[in-house]
Formats: sequence, C-alpha cells, structure tokens
Amino acid sequence: MGNILFSMNENGVATITLNQPKSINALTHDMLAAIREKLLAWEQDDMICIIILKGAGSKGFCAGGDIKALYQAREQQPDALQAAEQFFTVEYQTDKLVAQYSKPIIACLDGIVMGGGVGLSYGASHRIVTERTKWAMPEMNIGFFPDVGAAYFLNKAPGYIGRYLALTATILGAADVLYINGADHFIPSARLPELFSQIEATNWHHRNKEEALRELLQSKAIYPKTDGELAVLQRTIDKHFSYYTIEEIVESLAADPSEFAVKTRATLLSKSPVSLKVTLEQLIRGEEKTLEACLQTDLLLARNFMRHNDFFEGVRSVLIDKDQNPQYEYKQLASVSKELVNEFFEKS
Repeated sequence: MGNILFSMNENGVATITLNQPKSINALTHDMLAAIREKLLAWEQDDMICIIILKGAGSKGFCAGGDIKALYQAREQQPDALQAAEQFFTVEYQTDKLVAQYSKPIIACLDGIVMGGGVGLSYGASHRIVTERTKWAMPEMNIGFFPDVGAAYFLNKAPGYIGRYLALTATILGAADVLYINGADHFIPSARLPELFSQIEATNWHHRNKEEALRELLQSKAIYPKTDGELAVLQRTIDKHFSYYTIEEIVESLAADPSEFAVKTRATLLSKSPVSLKVTLEQLIRGEEKTLEACLQTDLLLARNFMRHNDFFEGVRSVLIDKDQNPQYEYKQLASVSKELVNEFFEKS
C-alpha cells in the first residue's frame, strides 16, 4: 500500500512508515485499518520483537486525521456520516491497541505531530522528540474537540496544563512535550538515522529487549538545548484554568494584566464557544477515567460534532476557504447552555 509502508528484518525489527509526505502523513481510514491489522498480526508473531513508528518526508511524523475527507459529511448524507464514524472508530481502536501493546513501540516524533498523530503515538512505549518537534492538539481551531483519548492523557499533564493545551491549541516544542509526559527521550534529528540503523542491526531475539532498548535510547538522548515554557507558567496556568466554567476562566484571565493572560484570553475568545464548553466538560469528566472510557466518550462526541454546523464552519474557514473567519452558529459563550453541552455526551 503506497500511503503506508511496512517492513521487517531478520533481527526482529518491524517498521511502520506513514507515507503521505505531501499531507504531512495525514491519516485516512485505510491507513489506520492497515496499521491496526499489521499490529495485531505482529503481536502474535514471535519473529517480531520491536516496532518502529515513523513518518516519511521532512515535515513531520503526522499532522493528524484527514479532516478534509471528513468535511464531505457536511451534507449530512447517511453514507458520508457513516464513513466519518467508521474513521473515528478505527482510529480510536488503533490508538488503544498501540497503548496496550505487549511489545516495545518506538515512535519518532520528529517535526509536526498533531491531533491524530498525537493519538497514534502517545501510547507508544518509547517516544522520541527532536529539536524539530511541533506537538499540538489543534482541534479547537476547527470547531471540534481534542479527541484520540486527550481527556485521558492531557489530564496526566501537571496541574491544569492539560486544560490549557486543549482549550488554546498551543503548539509545544520538545522540552514542553517531555514536561507533560508526551515523550520519553530527546534525541537530535541528526542522530536518528544512526539510531535506527543501530536498532535494525541489533539481533533482538533471545535478549532482554526492554532493558537493552532503554540503554540504547538513553545513550543517544540528551537534554533539549531550548528550555520549555510550561514549567515557568505552571502556577499562572493553574490559577486561571482550575475553574469549572469557561466564563470563570476568561474572567480570571481578564483580571490579570500580564502578557500571557491577555494573549490567552484573546485566543480562547477566538474559538468556537460550543467547542470550548464541550471540551472543558470532556476534560472534567475524563479526570478519573481510563483511556478506554475516554475513547468511548470521544466516539460519542465525534458523532455529535459531525451533526453540528460549527465543526464544518471551522474546517471551511481554516482548511477549505482558508479565510480564518469562521461564522459560528453560537457566537457568544452565554448562548451555549449547560443543556446543549450535555446533549453532546448523549447518544445521537
């Protein structure tokens, strides 16, 4: 299959390469189905010891799901909606499989890693970031919500940083991805070819692969040269994002004259009010949930967003017409009632 490449060698190393560099390896239903099928087969294959997950091209690992394809469901045609639901179903199943996999998976998060790319790689046992990493959950920019288990893994970030990242769609560099436990090792991109050559040249049969792999990765890893920002902002973010309504978060930011607060408030108010309120509720409800439970909620939310105009308007403004001027159905936070938010969490 052209848009995804699979390979394996006699040393027990199997590689999955997302191969759509023009779209920064945007995930399609067929790609995800193929990855899941191959992972299931490799899990039962004693000849496979270690799996490498990476993206082709120089731009990044994966920019997320193929949202333009989902945009076709805007006509609310039953077959288009069904295709969209099938995409989300197989995507979340694949993300769960990676997270629960019994063999080591090394995910190479070089360059752009966003949305579905984060979901596919977050559960991998060994995640590598580089000086080129740009990591984000950008769904808030298109009137959607951070899916792929984000309510599970963003809640694992220190304090209330997960809420901040979900609601603002902030892009992180390597140091901050390490800070939120979105990655395990920083390895300069120039060292990656040598690392993967070494992994592929090592015979992984009949050895303690977990320990040997950890030692190998640690021998290549260094501290990022560029400091992150989240550790410094931790107390400020916790202060503003600990509230349980968007209105209170915005109010708290409005009372803070700092550049961070002014900028963050403006960012929040540029997003879809429906997306903001549903996402905060999603993260609050996901606080004590398992990944599996969060993915089940995501499927419900995705189905309901597919029937909501603001998602298609967000996609139109950012990806189709690119005018960056969405005309959302609900323009004010006050227009979005608690009842409307709750409807997104009910079966459609």
